[in-house]
Amino acid sequence: MKIGDVSFWYADIGLPATRRPALSGDATADVAIIGAGFTGLWAAYYLKKADPTRDVLVLEKEFAGFGASGRNGGWCMGTFAWNHEAYAKATSREAVLEMVRELEGTVPEISRICAEEGIDADILPTEELMLATNPAQLARIRETIAHRRHWGDGHRVRELSPAEVAQRIATPGVLGAMTFTGMTRIQPAKLVRGLAEACERLGVRIVEGTEVTSYDQGRAETARGTVRAPVILRCTEGFTAGIKGHHRDWIPLNSAQIATVPLPPEVWAKIGWEGHELIGDMKNAYCYCQRTREGRITVGARGVPYKFGSRMDRNGEPDAETIRRLTVILREHFPEAAHYPIDHAWCGVIGVPRDWCATVGLDPATGLGWAGGYVGTGVSTANLAGRTLADLALGRQTVRTRLPWVNRRVRQWEPEPLRWLGVHMMYRLFAIADRREERLGIPPSRFAKFGNWITGRG
Repeated sequence: MKIGDVSFWYADIGLPATRRPALSGDATADVAIIGAGFTGLWAAYYLKKADPTRDVLVLEKEFAGFGASGRNGGWCMGTFAWNHEAYAKATSREAVLEMVRELEGTVPEISRICAEEGIDADILPTEELMLATNPAQLARIRETIAHRRHWGDGHRVRELSPAEVAQRIATPGVLGAMTFTGMTRIQPAKLVRGLAEACERLGVRIVEGTEVTSYDQGRAETARGTVRAPVILRCTEGFTAGIKGHHRDWIPLNSAQIATVPLPPEVWAKIGWEGHELIGDMKNAYCYCQRTREGRITVGARGVPYKFGSRMDRNGEPDAETIRRLTVILREHFPEAAHYPIDHAWCGVIGVPRDWCATVGLDPATGLGWAGGYVGTGVSTANLAGRTLADLALGRQTVRTRLPWVNRRVRQWEPEPLRWLGVHMMYRLFAIADRREERLGIPPSRFAKFGNWITGRG
């Protein structure tokens, strides 16, 4: 089994044989972007599309797509994953409904640009399929459907009976499921690498091996030189805690995955899964799974969720306990695959704000902008964030710049050890809740609600 090496997605296509040159001294730009992941690259792409004369420089610590953009589960969802009520309280219900519609549009937008730019990212239109294996999880499905209908995307969601689930996939103990339409499966490393190349064709400059240690109005400091720009956009998501002055803005929450070897046709004949749905479950400590292009199963979950002091993984290497937990999930949902080896295990971090609600913004007085806090739904959300940042940097007034997440600020996370204790307590309570629900059934356990309350998760 290969462990780390950034991610399986790079093992699939190969790590970059060469890196882009690093910054070679002091530089200037019209717009400097910190971070060459999905958010930063989409912002650069839309900026150059809107104004080809704009000088855009992207500064990347490692290589383009090194972070979550090249490690995620490959779910391109276009869904609203945060607290609707929190956004509505600050603005209006109508503004939240507009954001729901804009997010839904990100999925066809990404597919459109991939087709135009010749980016082969294994894009396959499909649905999300969330499985319930006990009455409490089934009740949670019905609550979720009612909530979605109230907040504008009920046309995308419906409940499935056990018989309807069995027509799609053979997985044990299913009492029902929720399906969510309008999604695509992707190979994320292919997408981010192709997007970086598309940006360069437009004239965007990308420098790698160039860590931004601090930044302020008009300047970004690196060990290789100072970059001066009137607009600086921070697009570092889960890596934000590593920048001076931003240690407690968003915590880096760990998420890990495993990938099996390619499974033989006779195994797939038993499992089914011909629609390549994005499979998850309705546990409080949920999982996310994909059937890949070449017939592997990937399984992801939180594992050990957070490292003390916002420490990061080393090159995507998960710990042994996390790999064990993921293997248990694989065997629970896909017992036909249990006898085949795990080929790769890896991890990464997602950015989590104190209120678990994503933000994008720019201060016109300082020219400093930011986007992130996607809490695990960044593949499609980063596209909308990048487009919004481009509008803000260009001084445009658009539908996107009026969305309720724009210029939304929340308080910082508590100092250690409080945030470590809070996050680990939340996931401990999720585990207790899942065990109680499995044993007792309905109603859904209050332990999960208490866990969410501890960390401000809506």
